[in-house]
Amino acid sequence: MPERICARNWHASRSTMKLVVIIPTAERKTQVNRLLRHIELQQRAPDEVIVSAPDATHVEPYQAKNFALSYVFGKKGLSAQRNQALERVLDASDIITFFDDDFLPADNYLRLVSAAFEQHPQLAVVMGHVVEDGAKTTGLSFEQGLAALRSAEASCPTEPRVHDHVGAHGCNMSMRSRLIGGLRFDERLVLYGWQEDIDFTSQLRRYGRVVGFNTIFGVHLGLKAGRVSGVRFGYSQIVNPIYLITKGTVPATFALNLMARNIAANLVRSFRPEPWIDRRGRLRGNLLAACHLMMGRIEPEYILKL
Repeated sequence: MPERICARNWHASRSTMKLVVIIPTAERKTQVNRLLRHIELQQRAPDEVIVSAPDATHVEPYQAKNFALSYVFGKKGLSAQRNQALERVLDASDIITFFDDDFLPADNYLRLVSAAFEQHPQLAVVMGHVVEDGAKTTGLSFEQGLAALRSAEASCPTEPRVHDHVGAHGCNMSMRSRLIGGLRFDERLVLYGWQEDIDFTSQLRRYGRVVGFNTIFGVHLGLKAGRVSGVRFGYSQIVNPIYLITKGTVPATFALNLMARNIAANLVRSFRPEPWIDRRGRLRGNLLAACHLMMGRIEPEYILKL
């Protein structure tokens, strides 16, 4: 059963904890600035926002009004980009929140995240609820996502419920900075990453709970620009979970169930694939990965050769 958490004090004015938002991005410069403008509406403004990109060609200038804004550049790849931003703020923050560049948080998102960490010291990681996910469809435009968000805000629950998770999903996740220490995102999970978020946050369970709240939410647009190829993604769908099992960071039942669902979906839907998903490419990647595993090869970075 989900644990009830009292909402009595969740409307405190300003958090005393320093909260930094990190936004990894690539090839979506217009979307990043739309997200930055959206974050200006937060009831609890972040103390700083860091946009992490491969280089300056992936971003456009933006003049923030309600928070400090900076950019970091370095290697391309979600894990690497998360890490290069972490290095900047780890010792100068209390809470680190990661947003995908196509995630739209509700206006009270950061206020509720701050309150959750302040009032519940047993929490290590907090994840918000995705009320609509364009990654499962053709994707949502910014306007469609905003409309879905406003609709959800008008009918959002008032009594928080918390559910424990193996790990948090990276489109929106927050963590206590002091618990991170030397832990970093695994850069062997290259390019899009695929499960780098679960791998990282599951390791924080040794220090506290990894939870999701129903009252902390947003919309994931699921933009298709900047994604990896179907073959590469299909390969990662199989190899990455096996790699995490060998690392010991996720339960085998979790990883194997994830793999089975992906293989089944790619196999069944390859006969009549959705126009926005390369199911046949993913299936080819699945089969190649299975062949490599039978040969004893567990190499997440092999997708760089595909």
